[in-house]
Amino acid sequence: MTIIRNQQEITPAVQKVMAQTTDPRLRAIMTSLISHLHGFVRDVQLTETEFQQATKILNTMGQQSNDKHNEFVLMAGSLGVSSLVCLLNNGDKGTTETTQSLLGPFWRMNQPLTENGGSILRSDTPGPRLYGTFTFLDQDGRPIDALEVDIWHASPVGLYENQDDTQAEYNLRGKFMTGPDGIVRFKSVKPIGYPIPTSTTVGTLLAAQNRHPYRPAHVHVLAHKAGFKTLINQTYVDETDYLASDVQFGVTEALIGKLEKHTGPHPEDGEVGDWYTLEHRLTLEPGESRLPIPPIK
Repeated sequence: MTIIRNQQEITPAVQKVMAQTTDPRLRAIMTSLISHLHGFVRDVQLTETEFQQATKILNTMGQQSNDKHNEFVLMAGSLGVSSLVCLLNNGDKGTTETTQSLLGPFWRMNQPLTENGGSILRSDTPGPRLYGTFTFLDQDGRPIDALEVDIWHASPVGLYENQDDTQAEYNLRGKFMTGPDGIVRFKSVKPIGYPIPTSTTVGTLLAAQNRHPYRPAHVHVLAHKAGFKTLINQTYVDETDYLASDVQFGVTEALIGKLEKHTGPHPEDGEVGDWYTLEHRLTLEPGESRLPIPPIK
């Protein structure tokens, strides 16, 4: 260990210690982290007061995270980090389109098993009816049978069921299985674009940057089966300007589903008022079927 004489010597001293890390991947990550982190401090000439404020912000973000809210996931999306990690690791390492996208902070495990074509409405949820048809294919365009698929989305007032005591447990959430055609059909209500929480650290950042807090309307998908990399997807259904200004930087062309409005009776459900269909084709890559860490309980 070297006695530090000046600021130029601190980075090499820390890097020397990082080089002792046994795990090669962790060693590479920590070595690069120190290089960029120290470089950032020098680049902006970080003051002592700003450093104290930064550590306070991180502490506050931890305090703002709980069983129903994950502030760090929300911040990662708001800085574009979540999308960057996704695009770097999918679509042939970012060279082709992909229907992989962000997990988001509201996925829950053990969603209720629902028959294919069934409804994910578990409490009275006003809004235009939505009929979804999602087709799941392998990279050769063949349908994937016996694929387990979670579907979930926010209500027409922009709240997920865990955020809203007026909604039943697991409302607008369901688990489906594909058949030989690789298709999942579900009934729901049309979601809307909604603001992310603005009463926490992320909201303070958005206000300082003069950014709106809105996400375009979307339906979440998580699909997995042995032999395939778990598909995490957000299928966007909104036609508004938020598609081009998503606060979480999550929208790509490959993620926009085909949304159509219909009038007249529904072929199966009769008079339901105006109703919508949402269709999308999603592709799974070969790989390991592994569930992500749930951001909430």
